[in-house]
Amino acid sequence: MDMKAPRRPLTPYAEKLSAALAEVRAVYEELARRPVVRQCTRQTLCCQFKLNGLTPYLTRGEALVAARGVRAAGRKALPERADGACPLLHPQTGRCMIYADRPFGCRTHFCPAAGGPYARGEVVDLIRRLEQVDASLGGNGGRMLPGAVAAALEEMK
Repeated sequence: MDMKAPRRPLTPYAEKLSAALAEVRAVYEELARRPVVRQCTRQTLCCQFKLNGLTPYLTRGEALVAARGVRAAGRKALPERADGACPLLHPQTGRCMIYADRPFGCRTHFCPAAGGPYARGEVVDLIRRLEQVDASLGGNGGRMLPGAVAAALEEMK
């Protein structure tokens, strides 16, 4: 006999959030199925925001997925980075702490070392889906990664 307590039904907001985060993950899966050749060797050059002058912008859905990845990595907050690098890089290993949950901008390799950015036409349909999720969650467009993830972590408290 299973002695687990029955699960409480989700609130309407929790259902909406769950569906939104599932859609963000579906966008990431769709991107992975598209055969675009890249030479990313995970050198993390694109993660050096201050050095390369580029910081990914995240929609609210992406930020919440990333924040859940941060929590899954055993962290409650983003580490401070005096060097201007992505706060999602592990302080000791220099590797992405949330690689499976990394944002769309990180997945589309905006860094020249990996082959440069995807052409917008190759992914505009996916960008629009992320924007729709953002709107459904009350977001107001992309925010720079550090602030977006920090706000999502705060919201999760």
